[in-house]
Amino acid sequence: MPKKATENNKAKKEKTAKEIKPKKLTEAEFESQVLALAKEGFTAEKIGEQLRKQGTHSKEYSKKISKILKEKNQYTNPDLKNIEAKLERVKKHYLENKQDKRAKREKDRIFSQLRQLKKYSGIETR
Repeated sequence: MPKKATENNKAKKEKTAKEIKPKKLTEAEFESQVLALAKEGFTAEKIGEQLRKQGTHSKEYSKKISKILKEKNQYTNPDLKNIEAKLERVKKHYLENKQDKRAKREKDRIFSQLRQLKKYSGIETR
């Protein structure tokens, strides 16, 4: 008797595994999904994470996510975006806490890092 119970459980697990597997999107659907996530403000890396959570892997398609975004002029350098956000957080903290000399030093360091990255990327600083 116990063998039948385990066989039934295996059959149920196989059925659920097959049902969870999503169907593959076409190239056009994949691109539209990438562009929709980009409009929400996600970077290329975060778009990839979101798609993987939905069960879609970008390696199954011919174009990279960043290439799709560059073609539509929606690509932003994620490093640049992260450093700008960090600089804004530190600036806000420093304005509220003028006595914090370490925050002032950190603000200057991050600003320098941002300037170097913009120079490397070929983006105008002013």
